[in-house]
Amino acid sequence: MLYDPITLTEALIKCRSVTPKNDGAIELVSQWLEELNFECKILEFEEEDSSAVKNLWGQLGSQGPTLCFAGHTDVVPAGDESVWEFGPFEAKNNGERIFGRGASDMKGSIASFISATSRFLEKNSNFKGSLAFIITGDEEGSAINGTKKILSWMKDNSLSFDDCLVGEPTNPNKLGEMIKIGRRGSVNVNLTVEGTEGHVAYPHLADNPIPKLLRLLQALTSKPLDQGNENFPASNLEITSIDSNNSTPNVIPPYIQTKLNIRYNDIYTKNTIEKELEKRLDSLEIEYQIEYEHSGDSFITKHGDFVNNLSEIVEKHCEIKPELSTTGGTSDARFIKDYGRVVEFGLVGASMHKINENSLVSDIEKLTNIYLDVINKYFDQ
Repeated sequence: MLYDPITLTEALIKCRSVTPKNDGAIELVSQWLEELNFECKILEFEEEDSSAVKNLWGQLGSQGPTLCFAGHTDVVPAGDESVWEFGPFEAKNNGERIFGRGASDMKGSIASFISATSRFLEKNSNFKGSLAFIITGDEEGSAINGTKKILSWMKDNSLSFDDCLVGEPTNPNKLGEMIKIGRRGSVNVNLTVEGTEGHVAYPHLADNPIPKLLRLLQALTSKPLDQGNENFPASNLEITSIDSNNSTPNVIPPYIQTKLNIRYNDIYTKNTIEKELEKRLDSLEIEYQIEYEHSGDSFITKHGDFVNNLSEIVEKHCEIKPELSTTGGTSDARFIKDYGRVVEFGLVGASMHKINENSLVSDIEKLTNIYLDVINKYFDQ
């Protein structure tokens, strides 16, 4: 059974799988893999305060080494569909590009890896090793009912992999520019300062919390967290919201809250980044409340055969020496790195999450050939 990556991409885009909805996307991937003799398990997870999410584990072979592909079929909302050039779930192919939500992030790369797998198996049905797939429907959402729980389920069932390739759209503008070998850590911070409500004409009868918060923010941002290092750019702290929930102009509010996000490198851990923030805040002797929501520490996959081979294969097909990068946001690689080596390489991300998201047809076909060479090299075929 040989699969055409363009046909598979179009079929996946037509699924309205906006997180946490599935709309048949996981079942399609399972069907295709089962036709390639994979053993597949559709896993549904949910929490009391969240919707159920469908995920997929698929494996072919029972011995090592095991190469795993990880990806997600869920997509972000399309927004105002009337302003799209083509319907976001129409999967319009004009011969040069495929348009639709998920074309770049990341249904095109899932299709490419399945197609590459089918081509590999046509000539290597008795290869020594195993191929596996981790496909989630919860990457674009809260990420609590997806990859994390698949990995936990795998551990409980004595399932594992050695190396994992995540198909995120790693290339900024042109296929072959960038391979992600790590990611910075991320933490959301809620910082609150309380005061005493009162009339603005009688400030001595109130306690305005806003000037206090401004001083605290100055303490947090007056100097950089660090200068970065050879593997990571500098950590950055961004103020994303300031709110007192006060709509009355002549009233001093009883509290003020700000939200921050910090992307930190391997100079810090989740514990030491908290200590650094509180050290700066405590220098002012202003009372405050602070809450943290961590999404993962930084990590890096060190250079070795897996990284080096991927880099050489990408350069051969794209005629570009890819940058080995740790920039950008988070991905499910932050969970996968605790279970095996992980790198990320997929399509061009310039249009992801945007109106008229798209990928070049030629890029999807080239990515399929890259993935095929990765599989061949991994199993020395």
